[in-house]
Amino acid sequence: MSHFTLDARRLLCPMPVIRTQQRVETLAAGDTLDIICTDPGAQNDIPAWCRVHGHKLLGCRTQDRELIVSVEVVKS
Repeated sequence: MSHFTLDARRLLCPMPVIRTQQRVETLAAGDTLDIICTDPGAQNDIPAWCRVHGHKLLGCRTQDRELIVSVEVVKS
């Protein structure tokens, strides 16, 4: 298991989700990914994407006016 970070700052919907999906496709099951966003819609969009695709949402937090969404990759 490894931990990765995705910089999705200054990207507007739907790009944070698209970039998240592209990055997750390169990761292994059990890897974790922090997505750093400035688009407030990502707080709803990325968790919804996780539910649809079966990945585990570890949490959402705000730090320095940025949203950080943490996801654990689950491969079927």
